[in-house]
Amino acid sequence: MEDRDNSSQDIVLGKMSAPFGVRGWSKVTSYTEPPEGILDYQQWSVRKNGTTQTLNVVESKPHGKFIVVKFDGVDDRDEAALLTHSEIVVSRDQMLESDGGYYWADLIGLQVSTKEGVELGVVDSMMETGANDVLVVKGDKERLVPWIEGEVIVDVNLADKSITVDWDPDF
Repeated sequence: MEDRDNSSQDIVLGKMSAPFGVRGWSKVTSYTEPPEGILDYQQWSVRKNGTTQTLNVVESKPHGKFIVVKFDGVDDRDEAALLTHSEIVVSRDQMLESDGGYYWADLIGLQVSTKEGVELGVVDSMMETGANDVLVVKGDKERLVPWIEGEVIVDVNLADKSITVDWDPDF
C-alpha cells in the first residue's frame, strides 16, 4: 500500500462498504453503470480521512447488489475493516472513454439554462431514481430536472460548461 496526495481531478467510482468474511475481502458499493464497470480498474486509489492509498484488486465477484473484492496485502477482516467508508477514486486521466455519454462528474458545476435563456442555476449533484437520473440544480431555488436526453436535456456543452434544458423555470 502506497500513500499519495489527494487530487482535485479524482473521480469517485464507489465506496468500501464493509468487510466480507474473515480473509480480507471487502464489500464494495459501485457507482458505475453497470456496477461491474468498477472492475475495469484493477488498481484502485482508496481515500479516507484525507489519505489515499493505492490497492491492487486480485480477486472479485458479484454478491447481490454489491461486489466483493480481495486486495493484494489485505489478508484479514481487521485490515479490511480499516477500509470501510473509504471512497474508491481514479484520476481523470485514467477514466475510460464514455462512448459519447457523460460522467456525472463532468456535469457537476455546469450552468443550466432553459431554451429561452432563463438561467436556472448550477448542477450541484445527480440522483439516481428508478425511472431516470435527475440533475439537482441550485440557483434561486433548488430544482430537480430529469435527465431525459432529447426531451428535457436539449444540449450539453462541456467546453462552454453549460446545459440547455426544456424545463419550466417555475418547477
